[in-house]
Amino acid sequence: MKLLLVEDDAMLVEVVALGLRRYGWEVDSVGDAVGARLATLDRRYTAILLDLGLPGASGFSVLASLRERYDTTPVLIVTARDKLSERIRGLDAGADDYIVKPFQLDELSARLRAVVRRSQGRVSPVLTYRDIEVDPARRTVKRAGNAVELSMNEYRTLLALMEHRGSPLGREQLEDLVYGSSGTIESNTIAVYVHHLRAKLGNDVIATVHGFGYRLGEPS
Repeated sequence: MKLLLVEDDAMLVEVVALGLRRYGWEVDSVGDAVGARLATLDRRYTAILLDLGLPGASGFSVLASLRERYDTTPVLIVTARDKLSERIRGLDAGADDYIVKPFQLDELSARLRAVVRRSQGRVSPVLTYRDIEVDPARRTVKRAGNAVELSMNEYRTLLALMEHRGSPLGREQLEDLVYGSSGTIESNTIAVYVHHLRAKLGNDVIATVHGFGYRLGEPS
């Protein structure tokens, strides 16, 4: 799950990014409206955390530019503005939810999961395939009711495949979803994680799409 955090408070960015990474999110951050517009043009995000009080231009301008080009990425407004009129304006402008600073990371993470579920048309918070269950809220994985221990990057790889079930993901796509912009990795790293997941969940769970990448589930 890839998140864009649009916030100019460097200390808050550090705290929120660290906390959300523990929930399995890959977090990119920018500090102003221009950076947000460029980031959302260049990359696809699972969700966007958007501060309203940005330098130069407000978060409302970022939200407007997204919706004007029919970008349906879920947006959760994060701001110190707690007036009812501001909340209504944000929701009417196309935001999916609203949380006021200061907030608890547990609530922020829960709200993010909720807006993502709604955007994907899911009701249940648990992702399932065959006898495999992934609970993003608890960051747990079960197979046939039994807990499966995964490393963070194994978990992120599985989560990416579950979120795109039935659709093939290329190696570079998976690297981007798992690692984001964290730097260069070895060319066979994703293959190693897929190998580990097959060993723990079953050899036939993840299919190799030759010349492209991997797919979980039957073709959509």
